[in-house]
Amino acid sequence: MSENSGRRNLRMPDDSEQFAIVTEMLGKNRVRLRCNDGVERMGRIPGRMRKRIWIRRDDIVLCEPWDWQDEKADIEWRYDGSAQDQLRREGHINV
Repeated sequence: MSENSGRRNLRMPDDSEQFAIVTEMLGKNRVRLRCNDGVERMGRIPGRMRKRIWIRRDDIVLCEPWDWQDEKADIEWRYDGSAQDQLRREGHINV
């Protein structure tokens, strides 16, 4: 049994994306995010995720900050529980 036997290939951030933790649910498909770069942003849950993927407080997500308004971001991906544990173990989450 190798040490990578439980490791899954996870979706990693592109150049414009980063990891974030949901710190607060604001309602109206909005959440408060604490991003990997240390900035608090308001995150928007896009329509394609609204009824299909439930986002809760303390979830790890991938977000893409807006180019024209850095204090806001769109959520691109939500990691499930085992993926969140793996990201923390591997040191990708530093917030």
